[in-house]
Amino acid sequence: MKKFLILLLLVLWLLAAGCQKQLSESAETLSLRVGVMPAVDSAPIFYADQKGLFAELGLDVTVQVYTNAMDRQSSLISGGLDGAMTDVIALVNNVENGFDIKITTSTDGVFPFLTKADITGKTELKAGVMEISVTNYLTDRMLGPHYQLDKIYINEIPARLEMLGQGKLDIAVIPEPMASQGELNGLIKQLFPSDDAFSPEVMVFTGKAIQEKRAALERFHQAYNQAVAAIKGVAATIPNQEILVSTLKLDSRVTDKIILPDYHLARVPDAAYLEQIMAWNEQVLGKKTSLSYDQLVDSSFLD
Repeated sequence: MKKFLILLLLVLWLLAAGCQKQLSESAETLSLRVGVMPAVDSAPIFYADQKGLFAELGLDVTVQVYTNAMDRQSSLISGGLDGAMTDVIALVNNVENGFDIKITTSTDGVFPFLTKADITGKTELKAGVMEISVTNYLTDRMLGPHYQLDKIYINEIPARLEMLGQGKLDIAVIPEPMASQGELNGLIKQLFPSDDAFSPEVMVFTGKAIQEKRAALERFHQAYNQAVAAIKGVAATIPNQEILVSTLKLDSRVTDKIILPDYHLARVPDAAYLEQIMAWNEQVLGKKTSLSYDQLVDSSFLD
């Protein structure tokens, strides 16, 4: 009987120690560094950060906003970031060139076209785009069938807006809410409908982060989903627009001009959509791609 009691106490002690370790691990504060663009895609991340959703899950997220996608990509490649908001076109080219990153969720963007003057009746357009990016893809997809395009490659969004304002470009794809900032300054904003099932914008993380910071990434996606649920649960969209305006330090007069997307819980693009992007990549950029779906996507954080 005495041996039984000793054994029982030992088992209870081990169980208590295990529970204590589990509690300690769950209470541990983890960290991530992510880069985002000044786009409506970022709203759930801004919301999770400002409303303390990351902190509630024991996650310290440093959110860096970039206006130049090349700067963001350089930070990601150099190890300054664990993950970043990018687009599928850039992803395919990065992975093809040997950089180990994968999509962990799609994001939801809105990409209006801005012009300085009415383009009705024109057959040729001088378009401002970033070469390896969603702006180039959407310009071809939306305008290519209707216009002869002269593409001017400009990486920085503010530079594209300035050239539009000076009349040096006819048109440019500018993501919201920066498009509304341009509209406020006198440019004409037009949203072309898209029948794509997914947005070309995605959140990617490096292979190193996926392997070494899995718990942090799980919490990141959990907080992201909580933010999306909160945003979708609000009847009026103005508070979400205000988060974008305040975080990105935009003119408050753009608040009621911003077009918000239908935000989705964490999800990844399907194989058909990625194949469509890679086909465009080969045709327009002249870059043959032979990547598999699993080389581009990690869906393990969706649960």
